[in-house]
Amino acid sequence: MLQIIIQGRGGQGAQTAGNLLAMAYFAEGRQVQAFASYGGARRGTPVSSFIRVDDRPVRLRCDIEKADAILCFDASLLEGKLLAAAHARTLIVVNSARSTAEFAAVLPGYRVIPVDGLSISRRCGLGRIVNSALLGALACAVGDPPLAVLERLLLQESPKLQAENVMACTEGYRDVQAQLQKAAA
Repeated sequence: MLQIIIQGRGGQGAQTAGNLLAMAYFAEGRQVQAFASYGGARRGTPVSSFIRVDDRPVRLRCDIEKADAILCFDASLLEGKLLAAAHARTLIVVNSARSTAEFAAVLPGYRVIPVDGLSISRRCGLGRIVNSALLGALACAVGDPPLAVLERLLLQESPKLQAENVMACTEGYRDVQAQLQKAAA
């Protein structure tokens, strides 16, 4: 079973990203459980989305205590309870312009993949809306769902700027792909 936590702040699109990711896995024919925690339910407060994916029905009904992957929309949230949900193999994709080396210095022992989702989104014409770029980045880091599934879903589900969302998703995916290839070399 794959367990993913998406952490952001109210208004950043973390809940939307969680819903889209769950829909992408479901479109692949996988069994999905998705739920959210809104905290104070106002703009700027931490919000979380939790996703479990498996080939069999997901019957587990508790919070995710040890995640396989974490997608963090705001690097300032990489602390406390969120990091407690990470283990040695957890992939942490974070929206940040900082380098992998900088994260290794401040978060030793964690597998952090930074992606400058804000720059990607601005280049693609989405302004400050980073969820499509970060979804592509997470999909590449985890190896699933396939980029084509996410692209198709964004074309269907984005209320506007469909092409721009697909472009940002693809660019986020390619950014992580390049980082992983460089690390493997």
